Amino acid sequence: MPPTAVVAAATLVLGFAVADVTGVRPLGGIVLFLGALWCGLRWRAARGLPVALGLVAVFLVAFGLSHAVADVLGSWGSVLTLSAIVGLVTWWVADRRPA
Repeated sequence: MPPTAVVAAATLVLGFAVADVTGVRPLGGIVLFLGALWCGLRWRAARGLPVALGLVAVFLVAFGLSHAVADVLGSWGSVLTLSAIVGLVTWWVADRRPA
């Protein structure tokens, strides 16, 4: 199975791409929902409910912030930047192996 950091970051990018290419925002929302659900279930199994809820919150906040940051970085710049941040946070909290 892929690391959850990759799936979480890719979900944000893919969700935006689907909405952008099709012009149907709810399709992008379905991608976001399914990716967040998959990650949330993996996080809960591996790290427990509080960590899973925290990481889902990070995912949702990044999604929301991407709209505001788009005014500065443009749509794709915003999505790519916040997806990278989500990936890093997720890797640090959920996927990183202790030394």
